[in-house]
Amino acid sequence: MMFIIRRTGAPPDAAGIEVKLSRATPPIVADAAGKTDFFCVGEVEAMAALRAAGWTVVDLHDGYYEDGKGGGVGIWGQGRYWEIRDTPFTIKEAVGPSAPTAAGPAAGEEVNVRGAIFGV
Repeated sequence: MMFIIRRTGAPPDAAGIEVKLSRATPPIVADAAGKTDFFCVGEVEAMAALRAAGWTVVDLHDGYYEDGKGGGVGIWGQGRYWEIRDTPFTIKEAVGPSAPTAAGPAAGEEVNVRGAIFGV
């Protein structure tokens, strides 16, 4: 799960999270002066623990969050899936939906093409 930790000073160093990207907090945010948004990855439990400790944790919603340097973070699945981008067109790192791999036929078996394509 990706979320923002908003704070002044150094990047957060807390158990269960990893900082992936940072940006200056956008001026449209109240009390943004001197703050940095740290895009972090961690489990829901880590987010809850940080909130309970008084940290400002911002949930991310589907969209694109610019980093102010030409790149940014693409989010979908309400923070479960994300892409770190150097530019709007180049992906540096990503976590996307994973689908189970379909087992192929054993040697010498026939393949039901209609079933494989249309699921019937």
